[in-house]
Amino acid sequence: MSTIGPREINVPFRPIPLDVPEGMKPNEFFNSPENLKDLTENNGLLINDEDLLLYRKALGHSNEFDCSIIYNTSQSVLNPLGRAVRRTQLPKNVRKVWNRMNQIIIGFMLEQYPDPEKHLILAGEASLDATWPITSAGVPSIRMLHNHFIVFDKQQLKEAPLTDTNNPNLTDGGQHSLFAAYMQDVYVEFLSSLDLKILKPVESDASSLALTGYPQGLPSWEIQGGIDSLKNIDFWKEYDQVLKGFLDFHRT
Repeated sequence: MSTIGPREINVPFRPIPLDVPEGMKPNEFFNSPENLKDLTENNGLLINDEDLLLYRKALGHSNEFDCSIIYNTSQSVLNPLGRAVRRTQLPKNVRKVWNRMNQIIIGFMLEQYPDPEKHLILAGEASLDATWPITSAGVPSIRMLHNHFIVFDKQQLKEAPLTDTNNPNLTDGGQHSLFAAYMQDVYVEFLSSLDLKILKPVESDASSLALTGYPQGLPSWEIQGGIDSLKNIDFWKEYDQVLKGFLDFHRT
């Protein structure tokens, strides 16, 4: 029996403020502007002039460390379909601060959890596809770009049971199968066109997590120079190049 695969962990509700308005169902709340109001007033840790809101997670992925940044344009862009849903759509000044906030938070996580044998550190950008209908499952009506910063206790992951592979919550929206079926030639051509100095492509076996197998063969890069490279503007330029390439791939 395989011991590699998605794990199922129990993350109890955090005892921090969370007020669901009377008469509103939980799923309606989490998919509404009321949720954003709660994030700002009850769980917001920092907000700046660029409308970037750092907040803690009430219903999170991990009890170890879990927070997010969201580009809160709810008051400045009233039409949800007109809001930035990926970093390539951010104004230049906002993207600069966004990059800096990412660098600081990731640096903090590495300082607090320095042993890779004990903790798994993840940071991910949630880019929403602007072509998705606003009523689709999993697409919040607040519809704004946000990041996740998560730390997992590896011992907890080791002790966690493998989840049911037929669980619909494990779906990747088809991206994995799309890459598996069509990526090979396009990926090679795409990489050959990039002049990368900091990001280095990594073979899938070297980049996958031993416990879960993530990212299951999807393309991965090593950041040469470690955390200090995140202070280098060239890293973010390369990151944008790679991201734009994948967006172009999905469009075609």
